[in-house]
Amino acid sequence: MEKTSKAYEYFEKLYGKETAEVYQDYIQKTPIDYLRVNTSKISVQDLQNLLESKYKILTEPVKNFPNALKVKADENDLVGKTVEQILGYYYIQGLSSMLPPIALQPDEKDFVMDLCGAPGSKTTQMAEMMNNKGTLIVNEIDINRIKSLVFNLDRLNIINAGILNFKGELLSKVYNHYFNKVLVDAPCSGLGIIQKKEEVSKWWSLDQANRLHDLQTKLLVAAIKMAKVGGEIVYSTCTLSVEENEMVIDTILKNYPVEIIDVNLPVKTHQAFTEYNRIKLNQQMAKAVRILPWEIDSDGFFLVRMKKTSETEPMEKMQLPVSDIKIVKATNKEFLPYLNYLAEHFGVEENVFNDYKFIFKGRDIYIINKDWHDDNPGIFNRIGTKFGSLDKKQRITLHSNGAQVLGSTVKKFIYEIKDKEELELYLTGMRIKNSELVTGQYVVKYNNIVLGTAIKTEEGLKSRFPRTKRTQKFEVM
Repeated sequence: MEKTSKAYEYFEKLYGKETAEVYQDYIQKTPIDYLRVNTSKISVQDLQNLLESKYKILTEPVKNFPNALKVKADENDLVGKTVEQILGYYYIQGLSSMLPPIALQPDEKDFVMDLCGAPGSKTTQMAEMMNNKGTLIVNEIDINRIKSLVFNLDRLNIINAGILNFKGELLSKVYNHYFNKVLVDAPCSGLGIIQKKEEVSKWWSLDQANRLHDLQTKLLVAAIKMAKVGGEIVYSTCTLSVEENEMVIDTILKNYPVEIIDVNLPVKTHQAFTEYNRIKLNQQMAKAVRILPWEIDSDGFFLVRMKKTSETEPMEKMQLPVSDIKIVKATNKEFLPYLNYLAEHFGVEENVFNDYKFIFKGRDIYIINKDWHDDNPGIFNRIGTKFGSLDKKQRITLHSNGAQVLGSTVKKFIYEIKDKEELELYLTGMRIKNSELVTGQYVVKYNNIVLGTAIKTEEGLKSRFPRTKRTQKFEVM
């Protein structure tokens, strides 16, 4: 952030020269990596020990963030390339980015909407907070960014999320008074993340912030209309401009039945502005918070938690396509023979499947937790994660994601990777030579951890580790 940049000038106007100088000094430093530990797969302490012993990555716990680690040393730059990262043991995520889900506090009984989801850091965090149960719906307008969203949901084995590809501001034409909790982590000008993205300071301008104000307001209006009376909405941005934060909320408070409620966050916060350019804003704004990056060694953020106090005027319902997508329970008569085959082949007790529902899309089958619900499955880009596909003999070929979901319930046709050479062959999609195995499909493990599936043929054990994960650079230590 050069002192001649519009970003610096704006920050100086907002906070004064001394604070602008502090920010200027802060953004020259190398950003710190934080890890959100997926405690459904590993404990925080065990991940700490593993990263140090295998990769010489030193971490320390973060005060008041029970599932977070701060990276203290990573000499070989491996934290984004470990096998454990590919397998979803942790998510590299800024400390500030963890705050909106903490403010919203979703649980498995909630119907939750994440209105601007990609790349999935907050989505996966909320899914974990919901114990991978309940109904989580995540929207992303950019079809290309959905790829990164899908990748991260799959990497962490999330099975309570359905993905939409809509303009977020139009989704209240689909859902009206529907969700208990809505997160609007809005697209913004990024004035709080200059340390990570220095180019922001080069193109940032007040005009850009004002243009985004209109979109942010429309997204928040849609969120309010979608929320039930008594439901909560969290609005957050990684920018520090008043135009994209307090001015958006001030407009909303004038026109919609919401009130700002207290939010308790595990970091130092500052009261949002209640006056700007000599204009007095709604005094409820004192309950919204600003986070200054150098005070928490992470990104700058704005966050406000609101409650819907009465009904809103519904939008005209959108005409939705009729879908032939079927969501069935494990006990479905047509589907039961497929599951019986898998249960017999892999030694899975049949009642295990009762925790899930299954989605048919052509020959592909996806898996979602049994409580997930939506009346319009045809509008989704994807529901759940890939479970398997039907082969020519109408049997299910288990997908690696499905194998990871089933985990330790698989008792037969397991292949345990013998050494690092085999591990590398498997993770890169190659074939492991082994003449002792009988032909058929296998679940592949390493150190008793399910990696995915493989097919044994005359040539050897052919990896079915997902192609999307193979493209990731990784280190086998």
